[in-house]
Amino acid sequence: MSVILKVENLKKYFDVQGGKLHAVDGISFSINEGETFGIVGESGCGKSTLGRTIIHLYQPTSGKIIFENKDITFISKKECRELLRKMQFIFQDPYSSLNPRMTVIDIIMEPLLIDGMKRKDARQRASELMEMVGLSKMFETSYPHELDGGRRQRIGIARALALEPKFIICDEPVSALDVSIQAQILNLMLELQEKLKLTYIFITHDLSVVKHISDRVMVMYLGQTVELAETQELFSNPVHPYTKALLSAVPSIDIDEQQKREILHGEIASPINPQPGCRFAARCKYSTSRCKTDDPQLVEIKPGHFVSCYNV
Repeated sequence: MSVILKVENLKKYFDVQGGKLHAVDGISFSINEGETFGIVGESGCGKSTLGRTIIHLYQPTSGKIIFENKDITFISKKECRELLRKMQFIFQDPYSSLNPRMTVIDIIMEPLLIDGMKRKDARQRASELMEMVGLSKMFETSYPHELDGGRRQRIGIARALALEPKFIICDEPVSALDVSIQAQILNLMLELQEKLKLTYIFITHDLSVVKHISDRVMVMYLGQTVELAETQELFSNPVHPYTKALLSAVPSIDIDEQQKREILHGEIASPINPQPGCRFAARCKYSTSRCKTDDPQLVEIKPGHFVSCYNV
């Protein structure tokens, strides 16, 4: 398999009162064609900012983003527009990401019309996309507020597919939906991936979802990678204390299973002008004096399994 996306030491800082907020701070990874790459972590860890920086909704502070062997880190508006033909984004909240003044068919047609397609052809293509994502033709003239969350997210998926991209960044696409609807959308995304040969980044805080859909998983904490491995390996053999704590919080459907919770204590470090050292040290029961002064590096402890911790 060939590498479709490579990220090297990517950083995204925001100017805030009191200094710089290190939202993404030195992230590196690569994704193969046809793969689903999961990114997990608690709210505020920088996973959504990472996705938005890759697709240039945010401009990177430094580092490299290489897509299909082309450096796209710092590109012009024209180049960015060309990039969006191949790389698209599915937003977390389907309602706020859709124009309430436009009908379903117009929302899906919009990127096609902007790209120069004739209106008649764009309408036909939009109708085909609606059928592809499971939206009935009867909803063509409906407005977003008239539909439920699952159908709204199907609109978002259809719009993302309009320009026939190869790569889609999915930012918690099912977190705002009921559990039964989540399963439908996840299955739809898997079907589309197989049919259209798509590559996904799947951002979520729901470990059950990421286990179901991802080939590999990267765990983030305060803007940095703490662990990266194939999905089965990560869930069966977590190494970083933060990963263990996350996995211990996943509910089990077995009522007789005795779950041992990893309870985290201590304060979360500030992402504004962070001090040297491991950012998880204040909450880690295994931390040493070195953890509080030296930045741990992401190292490969076995083939394909990377961890950023001094105590492995």
